[in-house]
Amino acid sequence: MFLTLAACGRDADDAAPDARPVRAVVIEKSKLGEVVELTGSIQPEREQALAFRIGGRMIERFVGSGDVVKPGQLLARLDSQNEMNELRSAQARLTAARGRLREAQNIFAREQALLARRYTTKNQFDQAQTAVETAKSDIEDATARLKIAQDNVSYTELKADAAGTIVARQAEAGEVVQPGQAIYRMARAGGWDAVFDVPARLLREAPTDARLDVALSDDPAVVAPARVRQVDPQADPNTRTFRLRATIQSPPPAMRLGASVTGRVRFDPTRAISIPASALMETDHKPSVWIVDPATMTVSLRPIRVERFTSGAVVVAEGLKPEDMIVTAGVQALHPGQKVRLPDARR
Repeated sequence: MFLTLAACGRDADDAAPDARPVRAVVIEKSKLGEVVELTGSIQPEREQALAFRIGGRMIERFVGSGDVVKPGQLLARLDSQNEMNELRSAQARLTAARGRLREAQNIFAREQALLARRYTTKNQFDQAQTAVETAKSDIEDATARLKIAQDNVSYTELKADAAGTIVARQAEAGEVVQPGQAIYRMARAGGWDAVFDVPARLLREAPTDARLDVALSDDPAVVAPARVRQVDPQADPNTRTFRLRATIQSPPPAMRLGASVTGRVRFDPTRAISIPASALMETDHKPSVWIVDPATMTVSLRPIRVERFTSGAVVVAEGLKPEDMIVTAGVQALHPGQKVRLPDARR
């Protein structure tokens, strides 16, 4: 807040001949608030790549970009001929291993009965017992191989593990794909984010629990509230800005993924000193202002530290205090110790 000054009960003829007319204000702390507009886009809160666990030739694709999918829904399928052959081979190995176990158990039972009547040797009995243990191990191995073969057959089908929306299709039917190669990108259901790139200054000055009003750039009437959810800890090396993500609460249907949006955030009003931009000087490459001594009506330069610039004003961090009188017009024609007068002044 600025209070315009002028001389009280002083006539222009009473001023010293060399007194230079200037305009000045007495400054005081006032509540300063600021509304900042940011431009960004709508992105999913959680996005994931969907891929096959094994490689092969994709023979079918069931969904495309923009489709809404449900958990467990079949999205694509690989040619499973090789995997089915491995499955049948594993089943045959398990069957053979079970037959060898039954044979080994029968031999062991006979050797055990003969050894009790001393009709066989201890060595033959031990061999029969070892054969049983080996057959059991073969069954365990065949069972594990069968489970791997069954899993590989199931891996030839790509299914959604959560509800969401397909935002990109990255492979087509007929292509040979590798394990882990992205087939789709899916935005998981559960929330949209408004994403902005903001300078470090705004992050320092923003409220700790900042809330935004997010509106579509092409239709400002479509508005939804949002709350800051995440700020990247590292600045972008090219733009030196930080990526900010704000969760949109109850987004209207018109807000679609990828849409351009404008975010408005209001800074909490704080008590600060603000001066007109016309009062600012530069001395030794540092900002300064002319201070008027009310007793002698002379001026002196005082360095200040600027916190930030706003429209037509400068917010001062250090160097000024309430009740200081500063020159706001005629600053370029002054020198330290010069007398000044304030035409049409009043306090």
